Amino acid sequence: MEVPMWTETVKDVPAQEFVVALAQYFRSTGKMEVPMWTETVKDVPAQEFVVALAQYFRSTGKMEVPMWTETVKTATYKELAPYDPDWFYIRAASVARKLYVNGNMGVGAIRKSYCGAGNRGTRRHHHQIGSGSVARAVLKQLEAIGVVAKDAKGGRGITPSGQRDLDRIAGRVSVPTF
Repeated sequence: MEVPMWTETVKDVPAQEFVVALAQYFRSTGKMEVPMWTETVKDVPAQEFVVALAQYFRSTGKMEVPMWTETVKTATYKELAPYDPDWFYIRAASVARKLYVNGNMGVGAIRKSYCGAGNRGTRRHHHQIGSGSVARAVLKQLEAIGVVAKDAKGGRGITPSGQRDLDRIAGRVSVPTF
């Protein structure tokens, strides 16, 4: 039996290439079953995932967008409503991702995460939180489609079926390789 001579050590090869090569070796020899892993929400870039999830919400038609979304501001410190007509889907996707990554959150915590600096004219800017009615409406819609559910301790968290759906959509998002 001839032993293969390696020109590179494990330290010389990038980690991702090494893992892929090792998995191919084990599959070809049949010595060990190597499961293929999938990307989760934490593995993909946030912006690309939020856009993909918003597109999914828009395409399925399960989410009911309130009538007031065309005229409402997203916070008291804002001057105008959002220009994007699909901003509600994007906010819902963003909230779903926040709940997945951070765990249970209530309306108040979501309001704080969509905060900004309020313009007070010539005086200094002050921290102001986002709209509670928008956060509440988004959570109700996510609850209606089964992505989140109320927690006994308070707030809302991701359901197992919601986590499965988000991970499935995350698997479709292309991950940049370095």
